Amino acid sequence: MEELPLSSLFHRALTTASKALNLPTIEDETQELIQTSLADLRQCSQRVAKLSLFSANEQLADIATRDLVYILVPYVISEVLSRVRSTDREERIDLVSSVKRHLESFIHYLELYEIITEEDKALYGQSASSVTDPAKRRELKIKQYKREKEIKARIEAVRKRTNQNAVEPSSNLELIASVLSQKPSDAATEDADTEEVLREALILLLRCIYAEARSQLESTNQELELLRHAPPAPPQQVPSDDPREARRHAEDDMWKLDAPANRGGPDGKGPLLDPQGKPLRPFMILPSNAAERARFQAQVFQADHRLPTMTIDEYLEIEGQRGNIISGGGPQSESQPTSKEQLALDAEQDGTAFGEEKEEEKRQKEEAWAQYTDANPRGAGNTMNRG
Repeated sequence: MEELPLSSLFHRALTTASKALNLPTIEDETQELIQTSLADLRQCSQRVAKLSLFSANEQLADIATRDLVYILVPYVISEVLSRVRSTDREERIDLVSSVKRHLESFIHYLELYEIITEEDKALYGQSASSVTDPAKRRELKIKQYKREKEIKARIEAVRKRTNQNAVEPSSNLELIASVLSQKPSDAATEDADTEEVLREALILLLRCIYAEARSQLESTNQELELLRHAPPAPPQQVPSDDPREARRHAEDDMWKLDAPANRGGPDGKGPLLDPQGKPLRPFMILPSNAAERARFQAQVFQADHRLPTMTIDEYLEIEGQRGNIISGGGPQSESQPTSKEQLALDAEQDGTAFGEEKEEEKRQKEEAWAQYTDANPRGAGNTMNRG
């Protein structure tokens, strides 16, 4: 059987993996596609290592354009491995650990050949979860998103220069396959412009996927930490070989009322504090008075704000009775006399009891004002500008 070229083998693995992305992971058909793609990808990885396409002694300029795409093999393997179905915890730990190793291998290659700029390395080297300040965390995510969007726009522009009728890929695997299919043939290698355009597209693609690989590596580390500290699964009870014993256990399970296990503590759910006084679980301190506890319980299903107890009209009426509302004013009151002017007009009504009363009121006010001005001469209260 004739051996497929490396480019055709890698393209077949990418196409098979892309089909699996659109199917439910739990289905047997999806898992068959994933295993087929993994077999091709492992063969690609072995052939890349056998050909020694990448070496620590080389620089980016020493790598041929047609070989740059194979730096993505570890990343593609990590993508396909992350969709392998697993039910056992130990199996999942081994699977996630393998995903982590391939992601780290891909990132190592990019940083080794200095494909990633120092700016991108500093931007994506800092995980958003490690930033405690919410404002700085949001600013970091915005910067990372803008940088990824800029790189993807440049990739699309380069792709259109090589193929104007290219369909926009829906995933990274399809994007890698599309760039791989545009690899120059032997007849096209003489065209320096085409070679330069394809090399630019590949380098931009590597930078774009580097950002996502960094994010996936952070998520993988978190999942691995959770899996390693997860409690062990409860042991399964081995069924008895005796049919009478099995039937008796089934009847007991049917009719037995399980009593709640008392783990200690005031509520039977375990202790609230450890010996050092550190809380072991959330709890609420309530008053010992039963009536007070009942009052707290009645306030649970209520609005989280004060509800109005009267309408606006009722409130204005009460405020008006208290004298807290100023009425009048405006253009209509401009022609009306003031209280002092009205008192002077009323005092001029000679020969009436009302006029005499107002005249006496006017005289008392004037006399009170004269006494006040005698006791408080002008400027007596100004103690700031004395010479």
